[in-house]
Amino acid sequence: MNHPTIYRALSILLLFTTLHIVTAHAQFSVKGTLVDSLTHESEPYATIRITLDKSPEQPVRMNVTDAKGKFQEKLPQTGNYTLQITSVGKRTVVRRFSITNNQRVADLGTLYTCDDAQMLKGVEVVAQKPLVKAEIDKISYSIEDDPDSKTNTTLEMLRKVPLVTVDGEDNIQVNGSSNFKVHVNGKPNTLMSNNPKEVLRSLPANSVKSIEVITEPGAKYDAEGIGGILNIITTDAKMQGYNVTLGANANNMGVSGYAYGTVQVGKLTLTGNYSYNHQNQPRSLSDSEREDFTSTDYRHLLTQGSSKSTGNFQFGNIEGSYEIDTLNLITFSANVFGGKFDTHGDSRTIMSDNDWKERYSYQTLNRSISQFGNIGINADYQHSFKKKGEYLTLSYKFNNSPNNNEADTDYDEMKDVPFNLLHQYFDNDAHTAEHTAQIDYVNPLNEKHYIDAGMKYIFRENYSDSQYFLENGQGEMEANQDLSSKYQQGQHILAAYADYQLKWKKFGAKAGVRYEHTFMDVEYDYMPERNFKAGFDDVVPTLNLSYMLGTSATLRANYNMRINRPGIWYLNPFRDTSNPTSISYGNPDLDTEKAHILGMTFNTFSAKFSLNANLTYTFTNNGIERYSFMNNGVQENTYGNVGKSQRTRLALWMNWNPGNTTRLSLNTSGSYSDYQSKELNSRNSGFTGEVFANIQQTIPWELRLSFYGGGSTPYISLQGKGSSFYYYGVNLNRSFLKDKRLNISLFASNIFQKYNSYSNEMWTDTFRSWSKNSYPSRRYGISISWRFGELKTQVKKTQRSITNDDVKSGGDNKSAGSMQ
Repeated sequence: MNHPTIYRALSILLLFTTLHIVTAHAQFSVKGTLVDSLTHESEPYATIRITLDKSPEQPVRMNVTDAKGKFQEKLPQTGNYTLQITSVGKRTVVRRFSITNNQRVADLGTLYTCDDAQMLKGVEVVAQKPLVKAEIDKISYSIEDDPDSKTNTTLEMLRKVPLVTVDGEDNIQVNGSSNFKVHVNGKPNTLMSNNPKEVLRSLPANSVKSIEVITEPGAKYDAEGIGGILNIITTDAKMQGYNVTLGANANNMGVSGYAYGTVQVGKLTLTGNYSYNHQNQPRSLSDSEREDFTSTDYRHLLTQGSSKSTGNFQFGNIEGSYEIDTLNLITFSANVFGGKFDTHGDSRTIMSDNDWKERYSYQTLNRSISQFGNIGINADYQHSFKKKGEYLTLSYKFNNSPNNNEADTDYDEMKDVPFNLLHQYFDNDAHTAEHTAQIDYVNPLNEKHYIDAGMKYIFRENYSDSQYFLENGQGEMEANQDLSSKYQQGQHILAAYADYQLKWKKFGAKAGVRYEHTFMDVEYDYMPERNFKAGFDDVVPTLNLSYMLGTSATLRANYNMRINRPGIWYLNPFRDTSNPTSISYGNPDLDTEKAHILGMTFNTFSAKFSLNANLTYTFTNNGIERYSFMNNGVQENTYGNVGKSQRTRLALWMNWNPGNTTRLSLNTSGSYSDYQSKELNSRNSGFTGEVFANIQQTIPWELRLSFYGGGSTPYISLQGKGSSFYYYGVNLNRSFLKDKRLNISLFASNIFQKYNSYSNEMWTDTFRSWSKNSYPSRRYGISISWRFGELKTQVKKTQRSITNDDVKSGGDNKSAGSMQ
């Protein structure tokens, strides 16, 4: 055979082989276009769900139509399929088609949809929620319609929820803020709010129906000025089987372990959660300097010190429900949270005159023990009426939060100190207890109109008993009546609210008003002349407007008035004099803080790209501010309703999925703030900005890799400013075993820097101060979780329950959320 013949034969064979390979690997797919049947306009970003008829419960593809209503989805194999397309306010379109080796592409052509009130001939409709739904005051993400919920935890699913950011350390932000509340089925959950990442890490996503991000809380919520509410809606069908998740975490700063489980016995359904955490905080460093403008002999104060702490905290809860019949339901819950931290510190203080000549110096040795906790009990009864969505709920809640602090302070190496430095010890026993009763009524009048109303009564008691002891001449610790204090504040709060909501075509409106009256009774055991009673009336209006620019784009405008009642750490008159050059105490005469918020939000969501832009203007005329002043050479620190502030803030949240294995998110904001106080003769203003970015990538061997980083420009306050900061980290994890029941994660943050340093500067008419604090920042470790059992759903809950979020937190109060 000659060479040309051989070449022709080889060429024909090669061409045949190539055509065979291309044909064998040709992709199966389905395509089409969705339009409105009346306007003939395209329907962009409608949710697509494709299933094989032999396994209709497991979708093989989920996506959305593009900006022109078109779609083209790859399919894994031949067979009979069902396509469902759903968009907000429209009927769900269902089409069946087949894929064979001879017909690899199914072209469905133009598909028509219509409003819910219309009926189209030849179009079959079913009830199917889209993955993302924007409502007038919230955004909902359907967890149960996402296939990943079958294997992931709720924390992992949070990464997909709009307006929610989860970084490599599992820290959560809602709408660009870490100041948010966590509710479960519409009622607050204290342990989730304090420890969201620990609890949600142990909560299987297959027990969650949807997650709501409530960005503009309405009148039914207490008028707390928080950034938003993360409401976790659990599935409400009957449960079959059980589910248990065990997990552990170890890093260079501590260890933790947790367990979650749920089970049903007859009509009684129970779920429980427990976690234990031990932390060993490495040594922190501090430097500070103060210049007193009122003195030449005692002009400059320098202090250098360090501290180290160890401690543990634990939390647990149990929830249950008993369904009497189809119209009556009882639910209950109980939770406990507590911890104890032991801190040892030492510092060196040097006072100099105007010429930097040393006047006196001393060494301070301090040991403090902080104990904190929370105990809560909740019970609800719900009666549902025959009309769908109409129900009446009766609720009761008890909550007690003890916070006890004791400190032992001694002094050494004293040189020319002009005042007595006596060994001292104080024991501050404080707690907040409250009883709450509430009734709620909800009635969806029709598809356009919706009303709800309710009443609430709260009895709250803030209590503080501070015992101070000084060493006498015989070396014995003796109680000091002048420094000790015993204080209790009783509050009776009566509240009523009403909400009205209108949905008309693409327009929505929600208006509400809340009235709260507070009776206050304050008593001082050691200073009865300061006893007083007072009353406050607060009318809190709220208004939200929305307009649907498309099936996935919304423009919203809102006005909210929020109030903050000071917590016990703001009110406690106890004077902490362990540092004789700077003492601190609360102000029991504080009034309710009122803030007015005007906002406008634009959001659009699709499978590839999502954007939320929020512009807000906030002003407060009687803000609670921490301020300082000099008094006979001693800096005094306290609180007062002395602040007037204005802030304009633009926040952007963006998410881009360029492919099935890549996710990029950006959370950034910038604001201009103006603070002023006539009482303190102070004013400060300026710009601040912050940014957070996260890249998640699935790499070979089913490894999930995540990089994150962020930072902030210097922040400002009424009497000062703070420094900028940055952080970064990496997370690598993989799932093993059947159904991905075993998950192992490796993580590291700020690996190239041992300390993060933060500096602050404060200035007034009488002094100026600087401080620098350095905290251990390098962190690395491993996390393991194992899930076993079979669980189809979760505990059934009442639709309404008690929410107490009216108290301004802060001051010296500590929670586990601040210790992560």
